[in-house]
Amino acid sequence: MSRATRTDTRSPERQAADSHDLIRVQGARENNLKDVSIEIPKRRLTVFTGVSGSGKSSLVFGTIAAESQRMINETYSAFVQGFMPSLSRPEVDVLDGLTTAIIVDQERMGANPRSTVGTATDANAMLRILFSRLGQPHIGSPNAYSFNVPSVKASGAITVERGAGKTKTEKATFHRLGGMCPRCEGMGSVNDFDLSALYDETKSLSEGALKVPGYSMDGWYGRIFSGSGYFDMDKPIGKYGKKELHDLLYREPTKIKVEGINLTYEGIIPKIQKSMLAKDVESMQPHIRAFVERAVTFTTCPECDGTRLSKEARSSKINGKSIADVCAMQISDLADWIRKLDEPSVAPLLGRLQHLLDSFTEIGLGYLSLDRPAGTLSGGEAQRTKMIRHLGSSLTDVTYVFDEPTIGLHPHDIQRMNELLLRLRDKGNTVLVVEHKPETIAIADHVVDLGPGAGTGGGTICFEGTVEGLRASDTITGRHLDDRASLKKSVRKPAGALEVRGASTHNLRDVDVDIPLGVLCVLTGVAGSGKSSLIHGSVAGRDGVVVVDQGAIRGSRRSNPATYTGLLDPIRKAFAKANGVKPALFSANSEGACPACNGAGVIYTDLGVMATVESVCEECEGKRFQAAVLEYTLGGRNIAEVLAMSVTEAEEFFGAGEARTPAAHAILDRLADVGLGYLSLGQPLTTLSGGERQRLKLATHMAEKGGVYILDEPTTGLHLADVEQLLGLLDRLVDAGKSVIVIEHHQAVMAHADWIIDLGPGAGHDGGRIVFEGTPADLVAARSTLTGEHLAAYVGG
Repeated sequence: MSRATRTDTRSPERQAADSHDLIRVQGARENNLKDVSIEIPKRRLTVFTGVSGSGKSSLVFGTIAAESQRMINETYSAFVQGFMPSLSRPEVDVLDGLTTAIIVDQERMGANPRSTVGTATDANAMLRILFSRLGQPHIGSPNAYSFNVPSVKASGAITVERGAGKTKTEKATFHRLGGMCPRCEGMGSVNDFDLSALYDETKSLSEGALKVPGYSMDGWYGRIFSGSGYFDMDKPIGKYGKKELHDLLYREPTKIKVEGINLTYEGIIPKIQKSMLAKDVESMQPHIRAFVERAVTFTTCPECDGTRLSKEARSSKINGKSIADVCAMQISDLADWIRKLDEPSVAPLLGRLQHLLDSFTEIGLGYLSLDRPAGTLSGGEAQRTKMIRHLGSSLTDVTYVFDEPTIGLHPHDIQRMNELLLRLRDKGNTVLVVEHKPETIAIADHVVDLGPGAGTGGGTICFEGTVEGLRASDTITGRHLDDRASLKKSVRKPAGALEVRGASTHNLRDVDVDIPLGVLCVLTGVAGSGKSSLIHGSVAGRDGVVVVDQGAIRGSRRSNPATYTGLLDPIRKAFAKANGVKPALFSANSEGACPACNGAGVIYTDLGVMATVESVCEECEGKRFQAAVLEYTLGGRNIAEVLAMSVTEAEEFFGAGEARTPAAHAILDRLADVGLGYLSLGQPLTTLSGGERQRLKLATHMAEKGGVYILDEPTTGLHLADVEQLLGLLDRLVDAGKSVIVIEHHQAVMAHADWIIDLGPGAGHDGGRIVFEGTPADLVAARSTLTGEHLAAYVGG
């Protein structure tokens, strides 16, 4: 048998295709970038560093990733593009050598209350198939195990053909079994309405008895209610009969005709359930959320006990466990349970499910359960959940873009994340990471440092090269790369304690702890050890407790730091007083708006199936105000010029002279205090990073009368140089008589604490206990916990 000999046809010289080993960017001007030109090596791990607001995200996400995604979208037909988000071309002269970009960001996962960790990662889909094949008793197809599929029954006449043109009518019944619990409709909780929060029974409808947001009798609702004829609009609701009250509150959708128009009338409660309660509470507008929290009480569904599943789905079991039981298990335990199943008939399915669950454990999320609602995951957890699908991917030569992947990770877990990033790179991918943590910067093949400052003071490249080169360079990042905080010589004495007794939220094991007041108290522990459960389950919600988290600030493109913090009110009043006109003229959302763009500053041109084009308004040149309004000045500046100022400039402007406005100056002082001096007053909120959002919230909450501040990882998105400023702010809050409780993984904050409460020892059911309480010096001396070991290594103890 002869075998063909393989000759090496490769020529020794380099092929033309091999020369494309760089991503070239020339003349990038997105946001604050100042004509940036850079070459990034492909198939390497490149870390982008620089102070917050220096332009890292503008370069990586706003330019490189955005253009890659836009070009991929353009390969689809115009019809398909019409259903996709329209992306405008970034402000850049040349972008060369791009590959497909996959963005793994910190956006919270879908706010749909039906979405769980299992449904978001396909684990539930595989479990449903598994139970439909092996579950005993056998109840039906995979849909019979899905809490999003209702059971359907139908009966009626069907026509059966008998041949030779003969037909016979027979009665038939149809039944499709779904897994949805009929009582709670697959939500896991049932709601009860407090009727006194829906209406004032002493008033009639025409007097405005309804307290539901948006239900004004001046608009369409008033017409529909009066045109329906179901009840008397002028009779107080308290005097309604049984039928009238039922029609107002519970009536099923009914077709009616009002003023010659066909409309549908529906009772208030089913309407609220469809419009408001179908959304996640976190994603509601503040006034609607306040109404829902006041009017609706949620309790665990008594029929399915919160599992969301029907009786039949819960009755079918494998080795004594139903699909509800396995979804409630900790993922690391579920992986062991799947490993013990030996069923050759479903071996490929078990293999895939095993790999998915092991990926959870490998990435440090083994403490979650599949029935955990996706909306309750932190930004870091959501980002790592999205990473899971890429770990086993067979794609190569892809650009992965990560936004601070170490967020929410204990120093113990960062090493594991670094290994995953290196693994993606070693498969032949380009990995771009925006990061502040020195542990992750250390593994980079190539480092790009942007700066030197933030906002208008940044946007240039300060350094490009290796980590050693960065260390030796004189940039802010280079100087602070080896910063190590030292333990405080003396700690403050507590002025009292916040008692927590028998805390058992999520994985907490009947925890009793006294949280000291009047000091800086830091809660530490690995991800999933129970820190947030302790705070949100037992401390938040008490009188005088203010929680500042990193949740997105709900706001449109029209919202900016001036509108969010309430700063615009005193500014508008000062302008109105100085010029003798109405304050409404100085609002771009009210009377002062440019008529051409309605105060948006840009005009959107909808081209049907083509991408929507956004162009700066020619009439106001992006200033958002009418020309007449811009003639009114305060201290020599018009309103558009004031909104273009940075916080630092505005602080000086409103602090003295003709424009002196104490109310505005106080708010600006707080913004500068939290390190947002570089932010311009009119910058859209949608462009702020997670860390900037949290500090903006902190600035607004600092005006409240709360005595206890709880901060959830305030160092997120902070450069090493900014951490010192944050510690100074925390000290000022404590010295002003406030109590500050911080959930944090950053060793510099731990070293600066007066008191540390360490939870652990592990995550999930391996955590949930207090493993240390005391001063940072005692924690370092004892080295009895993971946190103690890492803190000791950090301070050189």
